[in-house]
Amino acid sequence: MATNTSNVTAALPKPMKATSNGAFQHENPLDYALPLLILQICLVVAFTRTLAFLLKPLRQPRVIAEIIGGILLGPSALGRSERFLHTVFPPKSMTVLDTVANIGLLFFLFLVGLELDIRSIRRTGKKSLAIAGAGITLPFLLGIGTSFVLRSTISKGSAHAPFLVFMGVSLSITAFPVLARILAELKLLTTDVGRIAMSAAAVNDVVAWILLALAIALSGSNTSPLISLWVLLCGVGFVVFSVYVIRPLLELMARRSPDGEPVKEIYICITLSLVLASSFVTDSIGIHALFGAFVVGILVPKDSPFPGVLIEKIEDLVAGLFLPLYFASSGLKTNVATISGAQSWGLLVLVIATACFGKIIGTMFVSRMFFKVPLTEAAALGFLMNTKGLVELIVLNIGKDRKASTHVHCLAS
Repeated sequence: MATNTSNVTAALPKPMKATSNGAFQHENPLDYALPLLILQICLVVAFTRTLAFLLKPLRQPRVIAEIIGGILLGPSALGRSERFLHTVFPPKSMTVLDTVANIGLLFFLFLVGLELDIRSIRRTGKKSLAIAGAGITLPFLLGIGTSFVLRSTISKGSAHAPFLVFMGVSLSITAFPVLARILAELKLLTTDVGRIAMSAAAVNDVVAWILLALAIALSGSNTSPLISLWVLLCGVGFVVFSVYVIRPLLELMARRSPDGEPVKEIYICITLSLVLASSFVTDSIGIHALFGAFVVGILVPKDSPFPGVLIEKIEDLVAGLFLPLYFASSGLKTNVATISGAQSWGLLVLVIATACFGKIIGTMFVSRMFFKVPLTEAAALGFLMNTKGLVELIVLNIGKDRKASTHVHCLAS
């Protein structure tokens, strides 16, 4: 027994120490976690910012440059060099990189929740609810249909029910943060089309995260239906607790932060601590840490300067430093070269066409047939609801980590 234990211990990779004694002590800084992480952050940020500058004449958002940058840093391009990959992104460093990237992602989902105003859904009424329903239902059903094709070809090892839900969710999501920025840039936020699109996207996001929680519950390592039921019930319990305990605390801090006065630092600290604590709880339940951060963001009162101050405090750090790391982390797991042959390219076209067709046609049909929206506005709503972004990538990564989508990650990315 002792021999077996020692053999297993010897087979495990040696953990990286945090800091080195320096090159003058004949130590390579890249063999230590902190200097290597600093190099990775500097490289990723510089690379993605350079790409964003080069793409600026094409009027592409920075998220496009970050996605492309992540793929280029991975095995699809620069990572083809074994020396580069094992020097700058060695396998033993990926746990630290993924952890830092996911901390940033927690706060990004918190920001997404901050931008979602549930009351705006009630103001736009049945129209936005119906459009959101059509924009979710048709692509979700088409995604499930597509998943049967994928599961019979390239994802034979994937769990059945979770794979169906993950595919349906990833194809039916509207990227609310990206849509908000597009509408703001085009000065459409105050128009009827803009208000309907934002409200429908808000409904879409909330429903998508509920479905994602269901998919995560189904994809646990224990396949017992009772375990999945407990995960879902605990998730509902967490939401109820948040509404009746966390929200009053957030409302109290918002009331004590009137216009024209600086928000107390302790309130910022408490709120960010609540984000982390809620993320810990939902991760412990077995849903995902991101779900807790998203719920806290939704519950922050939107009728005070409090959310604006929170956004101002953390948005630049999250968007400028942490999100590029997440794209790099995703790119290192993505090899575009695996898309080869008629079958792979055909499946890629099928996934893209299904995602776009379901969103655009579903939204246009309901807008035109039931609410008599002019054809041009219905088409505009369809294309706006088809906005894609980081959230889909998050869903695919969660599915991949949960072994619910083994080969679709690269195909859909």
